[in-house]
Amino acid sequence: MESRECNLRASIPRMGFALLDISLQSGRVQDIMRELKDTKRATVHIGFDGRVHKRFQGPSAQLRYENEVRILRYLEHHACPFVPRVMQEDPEHLYLVTSNCGAIVDSISDEKAMKLFKELEDYGVIHGDPFPRNITYSPHLGRFCIIDFEFATIKDTGEGLTIEDLERMEKQS
Repeated sequence: MESRECNLRASIPRMGFALLDISLQSGRVQDIMRELKDTKRATVHIGFDGRVHKRFQGPSAQLRYENEVRILRYLEHHACPFVPRVMQEDPEHLYLVTSNCGAIVDSISDEKAMKLFKELEDYGVIHGDPFPRNITYSPHLGRFCIIDFEFATIKDTGEGLTIEDLERMEKQS
């Protein structure tokens, strides 16, 4: 078999920030995803298909992973239209793939951000990290969306994980 190598770089305009790198060697396609976030708690990449790939790491990764999945499933069950949908779960590797809710906003007024997080509470969830870094704009939906549910709780039951819970657990260990 003839060995071939081909590299393609293309921007994906509707996402505004994703980059696609495809390497073709010996008939195999391998996609290299664009890294958006690499912190002590998670690594986030956007795949060539626009999906968000998140790998949880660091302290309490298992708890944070389980909470994000639980909250997103709850919001999906309650038909919340402005949060990501779970596309794939891999609890063994603490790996989650979700739909894409657009690009993180450059700026948003405090009033508009507060209103958005209040709207989330109408769906029964309190976001434990209500800051603009967790707000995106989706041109597809024509609206602002909320992401990153590692620290969120369900209002009715109190089920979930807060930043304070995590800090308390880290101090005890």
